[in-house]
Amino acid sequence: MNPADLGLPVDVPSTALFTDHYELTMLQAALANGTAERRSVFEVFTRRLPEGRRYGVVAGTGRVLDAVENFRFDGAVLEFLRERAVVDMRTLDWLASYRFSGDIWGYPEGEVYFPGSPILRVEGSFAECVLLETVVLSILNHDSAIAAAASRMASAAGDRPLIEMGARRTHELAAVAASRAAYVGGFTSTSDLAAGFRYGIPTVGTSAHAFTLVHDNERDAFTAQVASLGSGTTLLVDTYDVAEAVRTAVEVAGTDLGAVRIDSGDLLLVAHRVRQQLDELGATGTRIVVTSDLDEYAIASLAAAPVDAYGVGTQLVTGSGHPTCSMVYKLVARAASADPKAPLVPVAKKSSGGKTSVGGRKWAARRRDAEGVAEAEVVGTGPVPAALAGSQLLVQLVKAGEVVAREPLEAARDRHRAARAGLPLSATQLSRGEAVIPTEAVS
Repeated sequence: MNPADLGLPVDVPSTALFTDHYELTMLQAALANGTAERRSVFEVFTRRLPEGRRYGVVAGTGRVLDAVENFRFDGAVLEFLRERAVVDMRTLDWLASYRFSGDIWGYPEGEVYFPGSPILRVEGSFAECVLLETVVLSILNHDSAIAAAASRMASAAGDRPLIEMGARRTHELAAVAASRAAYVGGFTSTSDLAAGFRYGIPTVGTSAHAFTLVHDNERDAFTAQVASLGSGTTLLVDTYDVAEAVRTAVEVAGTDLGAVRIDSGDLLLVAHRVRQQLDELGATGTRIVVTSDLDEYAIASLAAAPVDAYGVGTQLVTGSGHPTCSMVYKLVARAASADPKAPLVPVAKKSSGGKTSVGGRKWAARRRDAEGVAEAEVVGTGPVPAALAGSQLLVQLVKAGEVVAREPLEAARDRHRAARAGLPLSATQLSRGEAVIPTEAVS
């Protein structure tokens, strides 16, 4: 059984109202003046990476495909729009049969991106494409921000596993999406059962300080946990005195104790002391898990510590200081008329303040050096140079309204690992810097 096929009780029957009011008023005006059916091309991109970041991570693509499939205006939604007088009856009639019938191309999930990368390209009539703007940006901005933070943390952690445990630090539905994005970015498991149910992500967890505190003493708490979960469990050892707790934990569980968790204090110092104590007690195979508001910098600072795994919550689900990627969804080309054979005309916003865009339907390729290391992100609107034909990044995700590129989450996770490995070594440095490779525009 694939858990992703089951859905969740928190799933919504339609994503149609995950949009802004003005998408529908634009639709109404376009239907009235005859521009609604003009063939159009919209692209998702970001003008810059979050300050100090060296690369971005595409995440949420699979959720975008689900959202497009479920973008339906059922009776209750149409009645809401009618009661609020959001749009007129002609528009309501059009929405009643709405189904996206166009094409979507994009960077596959897990791929890395840079400023100007055409992360997603949506093609169809103006009317059917413009409605998807808000929900597409909502998903990609959130999930890509989480995945980028996760990728930096995974790089800092090296081969040590990372546990996502941020559900209590964000909205309950965002927590499920965050777990998914973190898994793409390199985390190995989650504490969130909803994420495990919906996406098949491995779930883990044992006990909190409350379990120790509800017992008369720490020994009773450890005894109860080991009796229930076995000696391979993870015992939380910083409720009172850490050294005493470690001693008691080994006495209760034996030297086969699975792990101890440290959730406070000077983690570097405490981890060294706990490792020494465990080894002296004969529990040489007992692992040490650390939590306590970690981010990529804290993880990196523990690289030399005898730590076996990290649990990360708040900093992960908030994008480690960058909760959005500032992606935009812009019309870059449209037909000269509603005639299906009318040629596409490049269009672009021209403004001051760094909010300009580049018109034209774009392709993207990553140029690599002789050793296969990325050296430039090449984005163009004309013919693809022969030398880059085999390095194009966009793949077709939706064809004539049908999803054609749905894949297991593991595929996105593996792709990200490979994509990050193909970047220059400086990509994984935590020091602030510009994008690790430049974006080159060609026409």
